[in-house]
Amino acid sequence: MRVLITSPVFPPDLGGPAVYVPSIGRFLMDRGHEVRVIAFCSEEQPSGHPFPVQAIPRGPLPIRYLRAFFAVLKAAAWADVVYVQEHLALLHVLAARLRRRPVVIRIMVDGAWEIAHRKGWARGDDIVKFQGRSYGWRVGLTRALQRRWWGWTTRIICCSEFLRGILVNEHGVPADKAVTVLNAYHGPRASDVPETREAARAALDLEPGHRYALTICRLMGWKRVDGIIRALTQLDDDVVLLVAGDGDMQEPWEQLARDLGVESRVRFLGNVPHGRIPLLIRAADVFVLNSEYEGLSHTLLEVQAIGTPMIASGVCGNPEVVEDGVNGLLVDPSDPEGLAAAMGRILGEPALGATFVEAAHGREARFDRERTFSRVEELLLGASRQA
Repeated sequence: MRVLITSPVFPPDLGGPAVYVPSIGRFLMDRGHEVRVIAFCSEEQPSGHPFPVQAIPRGPLPIRYLRAFFAVLKAAAWADVVYVQEHLALLHVLAARLRRRPVVIRIMVDGAWEIAHRKGWARGDDIVKFQGRSYGWRVGLTRALQRRWWGWTTRIICCSEFLRGILVNEHGVPADKAVTVLNAYHGPRASDVPETREAARAALDLEPGHRYALTICRLMGWKRVDGIIRALTQLDDDVVLLVAGDGDMQEPWEQLARDLGVESRVRFLGNVPHGRIPLLIRAADVFVLNSEYEGLSHTLLEVQAIGTPMIASGVCGNPEVVEDGVNGLLVDPSDPEGLAAAMGRILGEPALGATFVEAAHGREARFDRERTFSRVEELLLGASRQA
């Protein structure tokens, strides 16, 4: 089987697809399939992968998507199936359709909500409130286009039961077309990061004498790093927040830290190389994901595997990874006081954090790479055979 994979992000950039695509590509090649990747990427010629990667470089979005369209149109002639990691997927799916190639889409978000939220069309409503409400012609058009490209696909892979429920119950996607395949964990385990917390901090040049909270995310509005910064003001002065990632909200959140008088306790690290992320997780006393939306977070899976206590917002796919009070704590992303209390609890009770870490290790089988990727392979093969 020849598989063309498209992705909205690729290493060295951060993001769920940047973790997923290289891993599923290697898995499929190990199974004897051929793989090519077309991806938006900050590097012009990504290297170090066993499959060819055609990078669509940064630039104005309309130009990037046109370049991606023609790249997919050309490459789809080679493929038996096109596997799209959805992100404004209309042109990718259209290109495959013009080549009469079957398309399987993997979705991590309701794209109509993401666009509407980013553009300010959704009046700040979260993804749950967004469903079924009317927001004017622009949102209506976006929803209609999304349903159209979903209709052109053979299968839709949803990374969480939460997302599948939206597709089936809110958008009318046939129940047998939308399939849940949980995100796989395909990164380092605790044993692969032998450094102690102190050694990891020394390797990262982090000052001793502090307790460190960590968040890793694209700096977009719905990631609610502002809530973590506000929570920081209610914690002891020795607590420092490390923020790994970049994006549109970095400058506003830097200003918020200055306005709240905690700028010396918030470190924006930028786009940290993938190879340094496990060390960063090991160095932290607590990991916090305070987003208003997550399909099913790869980062939570990595934190769970490496063994750092977790706090996550109790929304969307997060409860499918973190069970409140069992392997972590769940919070309301719009409640900085509640988040501060949760952070203070874990920072002040190391034994509780150790209990959460131990429980997390017992839940890893649900996200086993062999199990989940084999299901993806089965769906891709089925689509190519139908064609």
